[in-house]
Amino acid sequence: MIFNKLIPELTVFNIEQTRDFYLNILGFKLEYERIEDSFIFISFENSQFMFEQLHDDGWNIGELKYPLGRGINFSIEVKDIDSLYYKVTSHNVTIFRELMINNYKQGDKITEQKEFLLQDPNGYLLRFTN
Repeated sequence: MIFNKLIPELTVFNIEQTRDFYLNILGFKLEYERIEDSFIFISFENSQFMFEQLHDDGWNIGELKYPLGRGINFSIEVKDIDSLYYKVTSHNVTIFRELMINNYKQGDKITEQKEFLLQDPNGYLLRFTN
């Protein structure tokens, strides 16, 4: 396995709920876990995340309350966004922004991107793109 140069490590309220959501609903792959630390390392295509359950001696600098990750969204590029969207909605996951096509200016060019957004069980905002 090749580790990305940037891998977000996110604190979560319940590691089992987070693990179930990412693996069983979104289809991420469990790369490894440290059960004794309530920690998982997961991947999806070329994206990677680490999650650790909230505990007293963590690296948190303030009180953590729902929704976590205010002011941030994680853009995750996927090969088949339509299939992922269907999978997510068939599990009755609440969609934050429906599947749509957006245009983004990059210098003097316009890039078209298909995307949808959802919040994970901890409130982290995930933006899936293609």
